[in-house]
Amino acid sequence: MSDHLDGYTARSQPQLDISDVYLFRGQTGFPVFVMNVAPLSSSNEFHHECTYTFSIDRTGGAVPDLALRATFGDADAAGRQPFTLTASTGKAANDPSAAGRVVACGHTGETITGSGIRAFAGPAADPFYIEPTVVTAVATSMQTGTALDLSGFDPSTAHNLFQGTNVLTIVIEAPPALLGGQGNRISFWGATWVPTDDGTGRRQVDRAGEPLPSTLFGQDDPYGAAQPANDVATYGALFQSMTAAAVAANNSSPKPQAYGAMVAAALLPDVLSYTIGTEAYWYAKRQPGRLYARNGRDLLGNHANEAFRLALNMPIDDGLTAANNGTLRSAFPYLSLPV
Repeated sequence: MSDHLDGYTARSQPQLDISDVYLFRGQTGFPVFVMNVAPLSSSNEFHHECTYTFSIDRTGGAVPDLALRATFGDADAAGRQPFTLTASTGKAANDPSAAGRVVACGHTGETITGSGIRAFAGPAADPFYIEPTVVTAVATSMQTGTALDLSGFDPSTAHNLFQGTNVLTIVIEAPPALLGGQGNRISFWGATWVPTDDGTGRRQVDRAGEPLPSTLFGQDDPYGAAQPANDVATYGALFQSMTAAAVAANNSSPKPQAYGAMVAAALLPDVLSYTIGTEAYWYAKRQPGRLYARNGRDLLGNHANEAFRLALNMPIDDGLTAANNGTLRSAFPYLSLPV
């Protein structure tokens, strides 16, 4: 539920709703980008009018200079959809109507390749895990500026809200050379785009980068349609003030406003930043021996609990472990088989 069920249009069309994105080092050493959509739904088809965009900033500034765009056709009798992946660079990467260069094409349910890239699209078990009682309590504390109330929660009875459910996943493994080479620090976010009502352009319906910001801070359609480059100006003060009120209510920071500013700076712009060739991880605070607290996003980490810790500046036992997200595949496309 990093970004699950957050916008009216996304709610009415689950295939447009991005639940999570991930970025990590794959088995080959190449970076792997994941976009999951249609959480908590039984959908087996990607939206045929949607452009699923992997926006990548290779130089800084949270403006894409590389866009990998996945599009899908109507399903055949076997349920397979035509799947095309294109690449756009430079200004075209920031133009949702740009045609791009076709990198690979094939069908859902199979691995497609081209230009050193391999990609997969189809159903998979949802790798995200979260305790519903805990997320409700934390979101309430954040959005009302009141003390966290988990008095009725027993970690020994914790359960994963998404246990036994599927998502539709798009997985792309790309060569480091395309991304600026080993050691380059990039930013990535996913977005879904659909035609405008008058058919003259395209509009963004949803986006996702960091886990849980829209859930914790109560943001909806406008947030999903916004661009990361504008996040600090648009949402920075709001994220700071909401965090400050929550940590003050929980007495978890001696300087609530300063802590709120730190959280806003950590989460905005809402992108995953990652150093090519390194281990991916997502923590509330920097860990020993690691340069960053957040470096991409791996598939195993308890990112919900880390986001709670970051937002409220206090440890929270949600009772969940990586065992709650199924058995991941050791090789491409990495996510667990659908349930």
